[in-house]
Amino acid sequence: MQKTWKKAIPWLKNKYVIALLIFFVWMLFLDTHNLIDRIMFMRQINRMEQDREYYLERIEKDSARMNELRTNRENLEKFAREQYLMKRDDEDIFIIEFED
Repeated sequence: MQKTWKKAIPWLKNKYVIALLIFFVWMLFLDTHNLIDRIMFMRQINRMEQDREYYLERIEKDSARMNELRTNRENLEKFAREQYLMKRDDEDIFIIEFED
């Protein structure tokens, strides 16, 4: 064990090695843009890009649905009946729910 420390001590006495070690420790842990924060930001960016793709697909589907509802009166009536339980004045609605 003594031999390894004696070999390592001349390297640790070099001012360039010390400056380089301090620089790496500073950049890895202490800087405002340190490596740990950058990894967390990269993960957050990836998550946000996935969310963006999901929302773009959702917007495309909803836009197609809106266009369909605007152009076809029968589809609009079907949508209103299914989603909002709307009815005509002379109709009654019965909701049947099945339990698993």
